Amino acid sequence: MRILLVEDDPMIGDAIHGALKDASYATDWVKDGLTALATLDTQHYDLVLLDLGLPGKDGLSVLNSIRARNNPVPLLIITARDGLDDRLRGLDGGADDYLLKPFDMAELLARMRAVLRRKGGSAQPMLSNGLVSLDPATREACTQDTQGVQLSNREFALLQALLIRPGAILSRSDLEDRIYGWGNEVESNAVEFLIHGLRRKLGAKIIKNVRGVGWMVSKNA
Repeated sequence: MRILLVEDDPMIGDAIHGALKDASYATDWVKDGLTALATLDTQHYDLVLLDLGLPGKDGLSVLNSIRARNNPVPLLIITARDGLDDRLRGLDGGADDYLLKPFDMAELLARMRAVLRRKGGSAQPMLSNGLVSLDPATREACTQDTQGVQLSNREFALLQALLIRPGAILSRSDLEDRIYGWGNEVESNAVEFLIHGLRRKLGAKIIKNVRGVGWMVSKNA
């Protein structure tokens, strides 16, 4: 899953970027509003973390521009602005949640999971297609034959990308896009290696290969 972090404070940005990486999110970090908008024009993201006090173009203006372009990307405001007017403007302007600094990283990750569940139309904390279930909070997967299988960061990211859209075929580039952020080196056989590991842990039938196109998990098996 790919996240755009928009934060101009280097210390806060570095801490969040590191926490997201540890939580298996592919994260790109920009430090001003204009760059954020330009990046969103060229790259798909699953969620945006947006500070309000940005140089060049402030966060509320960035939010308004995103929604004016009919971009439905889930968006969570992270800011030190605790005034009621700011919170109302952010939420009424199209933000999906509003988190005040300072915050605990565990709470940020939990709010991100909640926003993504709501946007995905599910109130359930687990992702499942009936054959395999994945807990985003613990990064554990289970099937009818296996329980509590711990996945590596990138195994989790790949299986999550597939389970968010069961029945959809994702190409190699689609999966790489959701696993790797800017600056990460991608080996030519990385996707196949991760899928091999997932099949070994969870069963050969969990992930299907559509020859010449990509990979998928069954829908509502």
